[in-house]
Amino acid sequence: MQTQRLDATFAALADPTRRAILARLASGEATVTELAEPFAMSQPAISKHLKVLEHAGLITRGRDAQRRPCRIEAQPLAEANVWLEHYRRIWEQNYRRLDALLDELQTERSPTSRKKR
Repeated sequence: MQTQRLDATFAALADPTRRAILARLASGEATVTELAEPFAMSQPAISKHLKVLEHAGLITRGRDAQRRPCRIEAQPLAEANVWLEHYRRIWEQNYRRLDALLDELQTERSPTSRKKR
């Protein structure tokens, strides 16, 4: 996994407009006009967001006669998910150790454990 591609993916995902565009594209391809509809911004502004998403590899733009539909690309998101999954496993292990420690401390302080001493 290339660090630059991962950096570009997370940079693109940092903006709520771009995340909303990706959410829309997850349900199917759309044109720039269709993607611009729910936003209070110009088509050139949406186009700038699309260029960031395209640079990160998160979308591709095709050509269908006069239409230029945008499509979501799964690979960069899958790579980001692999990276995040690694850290999720680390945190889960930390939480399991913390849970075990808390269970041990509760057992030591319970009334039945005091009677055994």
